[in-house]
This record gives sequence, structure tokens and C-alpha cells, in this order.
Amino acid sequence: MGRIAIIGDVGGHANQLRQALHALGVAEHIPPDLTIIQVGDLVDRGPEDSEVLTLVDGYLRSLPRQWVQLIGNHESQYVGAPAFWPERLAEADARLLHRWWESGAMNVAAAVHTDDGDEYLITHAGLTEGCWRELGEPMTAAGAAMLLNDRPADLTWRGGEAAIDRSAGPLWAEAGWELHEPWMAYYDQGGFVPFGQIHGHSSVYSYSTEAWRAPEKVRLRATVDLESRHVRVRIGGRQFIGVDPKHGKQGAARWRPLVLTGQLL
Repeated sequence: MGRIAIIGDVGGHANQLRQALHALGVAEHIPPDLTIIQVGDLVDRGPEDSEVLTLVDGYLRSLPRQWVQLIGNHESQYVGAPAFWPERLAEADARLLHRWWESGAMNVAAAVHTDDGDEYLITHAGLTEGCWRELGEPMTAAGAAMLLNDRPADLTWRGGEAAIDRSAGPLWAEAGWELHEPWMAYYDQGGFVPFGQIHGHSSVYSYSTEAWRAPEKVRLRATVDLESRHVRVRIGGRQFIGVDPKHGKQGAARWRPLVLTGQLL
């Protein structure tokens, strides 16, 4: 057992990433008791895409078992999914993302088991109840991660088009109406929520306006940690934890990675 740190969307802010790593005790090397999982969207919006990718590539090369890199929708544009962001990465950065994807250094999902006995599936945007059904209703986070890492194309890239898509894929599902509410409905109808989830990509709480962005039933089951910029939503005895700090163009004034004690599955 050791520490597992889940880092939310970085969005092209190299200094923000360095500060988070420093707080975890990471410098040139990652401490031996620490595994880092980054949920994707390393790039876009911020000014330092190349610096972020160079920094992460160093850890992926030297300590691949301690840095788990997941793909976000912003990376997906460079590995086969349709482009949607108007500002394109430098050619060398695009090639780097493609190499990560082709080599397996970047994948769709990870799973962890905590010392408290909880099991979490970690993806960029979350696994919707509809996509979970399409995967065959896996009953463990490790099983769901394995199936997602087979990269089923229709499911992996799905989303980003309809206003509300309750079967949006794990790179595009919006928290609230697409991720949380359908799982709540499934549980209310007698279904069993098999594992917790940790995701980035979106948040049911706007840190800039201090307003909720979710249905009322989601808000009633949610708590916000403003210092860390984490949101926890309770569904069927499980926790769905959002870790996107919403850096935007300027970078969040304060935020922290989510740190758990447990093991990577």
C-alpha cells in the first residue's frame, strides 16, 4: 500500500503542475511510496502546453510504473478522434501524444483500491450508466478499466455533440445531468452502484461564480472542498469525486491533487 495522487486537468499550466508535484514531494524523482494518476487534458487553454508535455514525458520515460497517464478529450484530437479545439498543438507535441497512445503510455482508465476498502474507477470524464451497460455491466472498477483500455472506438470517442447525452463516453461525459443523475436514477430504481469514480473534465460547481451547475437532486448529495477544488457526490453508498480544478486561462489560485492510500489495481 502507498499513496496514490490523482491530478485533475492541467490545461497547459506547467507552473500549476510543478507546484502540485512539489507539494507531493516530487522533484526529479517520484518518491517510492507514491503513484501519480493524471486524468487527461494536459493541454489547451493555458500558455505552456509544450512544457507540460515535456515534464510528463520525463516521468513516463524514467518512472512509467509511478506515473499513470490517462487520455482526455483534448488529447484525443491527436490520436484519431475528430478535432474540435481551434488552437492546434505544435507538430512535435502532437507526435508525442500519438506516441504515448500507440505505445500504451497513455490509456483510457485506471482503477484503485483504498485502505478503507473503497474501489474507484478513474477516467477523464467518468463512466456513464449507459456506457457501463454497453461494457457488459462490470461489477468491479478493475474490470471496467480493463474493458475501457481495450479502447472500444464507438464508446471511447462518443460525446461532445448533443446538449445532454446520458450515454456520453468516458472522455466527454458532463458531470451532473450526464454522469450523476442517470446513476442516481438507476439506484433509485433498485440498481446497484458497483464502484466509486474519480474524474476530471467538468464540475457540478463553478468556482468562478460560486454557483451549482447540476440538477437539484445532485446538489443535495454533493459537497465541495473549495481549498482542494474537489467535489464529492454520494450515489448508492459510493462516492463520485470530481478533481478538475478548472484552471481556465489564468490557473486556479489554490487547488490540490486528491491523495488516497491504497494500491493501483
